[in-house]
Parts: sequence; structure tokens; C-alpha cells
Amino acid sequence: MDNLIEKEMGGIVDAILGDYGQMRAIDKMDLFNQPDKESIIDMVKKLFCIVFPGYFRDKSFKIYNVNNNLSVLIEDIMYHLNKQVEIVLKYDAQYEGIGEEALRETAQRKSISFLKKIPKVREYLDTDLQAAFDGDPAAYYKDDIVYSYPGLYAITVNRLAHELYLLEVPMIPRIMTEYAHNVTGIDIHPGAVIGKYFFIDHGTGVVIGETTVIGENVKIYQGVTLGALSTRGGQKLRGAKRHPTIEDNVVIYSGASVLGGETVIGENAIIGSNAFVTKSIGKNSRVSIKNQELSIREHGIETVKEKELGQDETWCYVI
Repeated sequence: MDNLIEKEMGGIVDAILGDYGQMRAIDKMDLFNQPDKESIIDMVKKLFCIVFPGYFRDKSFKIYNVNNNLSVLIEDIMYHLNKQVEIVLKYDAQYEGIGEEALRETAQRKSISFLKKIPKVREYLDTDLQAAFDGDPAAYYKDDIVYSYPGLYAITVNRLAHELYLLEVPMIPRIMTEYAHNVTGIDIHPGAVIGKYFFIDHGTGVVIGETTVIGENVKIYQGVTLGALSTRGGQKLRGAKRHPTIEDNVVIYSGASVLGGETVIGENAIIGSNAFVTKSIGKNSRVSIKNQELSIREHGIETVKEKELGQDETWCYVI
């Protein structure tokens, strides 16, 4: 009996290769002019070694002196970052037709500017670490937080990606934050502006949109969405303020949604669990859901009880 796969394989290969000729958006045949996602993810991992020296290290470098190890890492990051930036700049219309030499110089300037921002990023991350330690009674050591807390991981990647976003580097910042999203379940757009002492507790399901502005000493819990009221306008909404502003010292508890570009949560406000907020809230306010009904079935008899939910701290905490 003839081998059916052997007979059909040539036609299958020709059909698939021929399909690529339609030049659809999903076809990218120029392999060497596309960003390398794996290289960008590798840079994220190496940046953690730079940002948190001693906590993380690249075991591929067999160097005794810590400074020498970090020097090699920094140069390695610079080399690969510059290479990827030069590739992705071609996606930006403002660089069309400027020539390879000018494009190369622009990529180098942006790469240099990014690495010069590392000390600033570390300054902010030190405050985030302190906020996590101060805000979580389950944290016995700061090392616990650096090694294991998804919130700090996602914030770290976001703060790094945000600097590239500010430098108008296409694609790379989003690849970085979506990698962190995949690892942690926390989705923070690199465009979001986030102040010092930011703490995400637990974190799973948190969404923070591109035009969100967050002040200092803000704490949010799992399942919180800082999103847009509607995206029906699609690309017409690009660049518009679609996401809320959260002022200093705000706490937003689990499952709450705060939506809309004109929505401002005033300083010192508390947003209780599962609240749905689409209008501005004044400073020092408390928002909570009240008068929920509980249906309880005991011994075959169903009773409905209405519980008045107070606005104290106990109600707000869902851990």
C-alpha cells in the first residue's frame, strides 16, 4: 500500500506556501526585519538582574566579581535592545525614508536614554517594595516580596516598559507588559502613569488601561479594573483620555471597576469590593455596595436575609 502522507505532502506544502502570497496582515515573510519576541523577553529577565542585583543573576556568566557580572549584563542588554529598537522604529511612519544611518543613530539614542533611566526606575521600585511590605501583614520579609509577589513583578516590568513608551519606541513596551501579563495575570498598559509607593495585592485579574493616571501611595487588590467606558470608537479613540485618574492615598478593593477618562477618584478615597464607578468621587469618600440579599437554604426551607453592609475597613477587605 502506498504511503498516503508521502503522496499528499508535496501538494500540502505547495498550498500553504502559496497561501502566504496573499500578503495578509498575518503574513510576515521578511524574518530578519521583524522584532524578536524571545530576545525581548530575555532582556526583561536580564533587566531584573540589573534592577534587583543579588536577587536575580544570569547563571550563564561565570564571573566572580559582581560588578564585572553586572557590567557584562548591561552591555549585553544595550546590544540586544539597540538591535530590536532599530527594527521596530521602521513601524513608525515618522521614520519612513530617513535612511539607514539616521535610523541607526536614532535607535542608539533611544537605547542610551532608556538605560540612563534605570536609576530612576530603581528609585520608584524601592518605594513600591516598601509599600508592599507596609501594606501586607502576610509579608514577613522584603525578600519574600521581591522573589514571589506577582504585583511587584508586574509593576517592575511596567516601569521599565513605560520608559520605552515615553521614548516612543513602538511594540517593545507592549511585548514586555504582555509577557508580564502572561506570567502574573496582571495587565498594565505601558502607557499608564503610576506614582511612587504603588502596591497591587494578590493581583490576579487586575487591568490598568493605557491612559490611566495613578498618584502616590495607591493600593489596589485582585480583580480591579481601571478601564474605559466604551471602546466602540475603535481607532478613533487613539490618544484620547479613556481611563480614570486615581489620586494619592486611594485604596481600591477586589473586583471593583473604575471606568472612564473623565472619572477622578479623589485623594484618600476608598472604593469597596465589587463597586462599579463611572463618575468622579470626591476626596476622603467611601464607596461601598449595601443591602445585598443572601438566599439561605436550611432543612429544605429557603430564607432570604438582607444584610446591611457597613462602610468600615472590615467590609472593604477581601483577601
